[in-house]
Amino acid sequence: MTDDAPADATIDTFYDALEALGQPVVTASRFAQQLDVPQSEATDALDSLVDAGTVERQDVSTDPVVYYPSEWSRMTDRERVIVFPERRQLVVDKPHQFTRAQLSQFARLVDTTGSEGYLYEITQADIWQAPYDGVEELLATVRDVLPERLPDLEDWIESQWERAHQFVLRTHEDGYVVLEAASEDLMGNVARQKLDEDHLRAAISDTESWVAEESIAEVKRILYEAGYPVVDQRDLDTGEPLPVDLDLDLRPYQHEWVQSFLEGNSGVLVGPPGSGKTVAAMGILSRIEGETLILVPGRELASQWRDELLSHTTLTDDQIGEYHGGTKEIRPVTIATYQTAGMDRHRHVFDDRKWGLIVFDEVHHVPSDVFRRTADLQSRHRLGLSATPLREDDREEEIFTLVGPPIGTDWDALFDAGFVAEPSVEIRYVPWADETARNEYVSSHGHERRQLAASNPAKVEEVRHLLRAHEGEQALVFVDYLDQGRELSAALDVPFVSGETRHARRSELFESFRSGLRDTLIVSRVGDEGIDLPSAEVAIVASGLGGSRRQSSQRAGRTMRPEGQATMYVLATRGSREEDFARQRMRHLAEKGVRVTESSAESVEPDST
Repeated sequence: MTDDAPADATIDTFYDALEALGQPVVTASRFAQQLDVPQSEATDALDSLVDAGTVERQDVSTDPVVYYPSEWSRMTDRERVIVFPERRQLVVDKPHQFTRAQLSQFARLVDTTGSEGYLYEITQADIWQAPYDGVEELLATVRDVLPERLPDLEDWIESQWERAHQFVLRTHEDGYVVLEAASEDLMGNVARQKLDEDHLRAAISDTESWVAEESIAEVKRILYEAGYPVVDQRDLDTGEPLPVDLDLDLRPYQHEWVQSFLEGNSGVLVGPPGSGKTVAAMGILSRIEGETLILVPGRELASQWRDELLSHTTLTDDQIGEYHGGTKEIRPVTIATYQTAGMDRHRHVFDDRKWGLIVFDEVHHVPSDVFRRTADLQSRHRLGLSATPLREDDREEEIFTLVGPPIGTDWDALFDAGFVAEPSVEIRYVPWADETARNEYVSSHGHERRQLAASNPAKVEEVRHLLRAHEGEQALVFVDYLDQGRELSAALDVPFVSGETRHARRSELFESFRSGLRDTLIVSRVGDEGIDLPSAEVAIVASGLGGSRRQSSQRAGRTMRPEGQATMYVLATRGSREEDFARQRMRHLAEKGVRVTESSAESVEPDST
């Protein structure tokens, strides 16, 4: 570009001018208007772009000269960011990896169009939990992404950042915990109005109160719900030192997860199954090197954690204990079930030990009335793990309050980068087996009606057909009803694993599947969470569409692996509520970048009646 050309007249501003005008070509006069510069400068800038080979020049009869891009394809391949500041939403078309990484710091992905378009939203919680030391650093990232400065949006971001730093928990020099407010008004009209004597022991000053040790988690939750996140700066014990090394190399995004966690001392790793959240957690454990409590929803996952720790860290067998219905060992690293750790008669076992790190696996369990008691176990470092922390009771915000802010990478970014293979999801609509089955459904109500649609006998043949089509591949068939699981098991001569299956037999079947000795398993909800079955190439959801969005993600996640695209089939009875449930549940996966298609069952002819 010539020395006297306007500094901002680049090929990008040329494309911006074409978009603003809604035309494929531009004249020097219209370009000058867009840049608000004299026409002579605009002409020089355009000619320099012609000399660079990025723009073409053509004489026409209606105007002396028009300019158009040399590469028309760039008009369709360019990244575009459109902001709706009043709704605090951004639509990003064909975003670069850098843009998506920056957006993940202050916004959340809420939808995808399926054609490389993404809808992001900026919420209060996103600003409260943004991983920055100061608001100027946060605003610098926002400005990196947005196409222009938006003062009103920036003012709102600043106000939310300030709101998130109004209350601080700290340790008094005498050892007790103090809640400190930024002003007398906040302490008097917010904290002391929302909290009672069970939470605050006594006033220390107009801006400080003595907090009951056993109520710290509750104090944080109540103030968060009131719109004031609490900054936790307590001097928490790290427990006895525990030297440990990790024998694995972390992926770049896992390094980022670990670093983000260590900067804040708490957080929830959010990523799809197969993205290595457990590996990242072990990386965090090796950096902290303090005694660790790992909480899991079931015994199978406890055994799995033990195997992973022994395989990939320098921890020895005598340093790892399990505490649940099968065994009760307290060791420097203890793996316990939520159910056991939340029981009053066992709580003192965990309360009496100083933990340097507490890991909440499948962290969406924490807000439930039984499991949330474990969130009162406070340590310097609190780590949650979840593929999707969604809850149907809309209490997922409590997860981030009781454990820590979300840390993660959006699913689609991991698909694009090749770290996780994107599954193919297909909804298959199965007709009723016969008129009798249809009439029975029509005359039923409530739960019975849902079960009849879920257990449509025609699904047996469709499952058989799909397994034959994928002969030689490892497949999981998911059911929600025991009777249906037993029926499929008998018809297909395939083992059925449910909560009624003895623990030893369950472990044996899962291990035979992992090792490749068994191609197919039928599983109830025990297969939804945490069970590592990385060799699954096919998942068939025979029933369970009335379940949660999280459940659909977990079942799809059973087929997510670093290599090779797997397939998930969702069977829905045509002419029933399952059709709507299937579309609703699978939409959640589509929002995460997973391709979802629809088709008719191939094994059964549609009922003509």
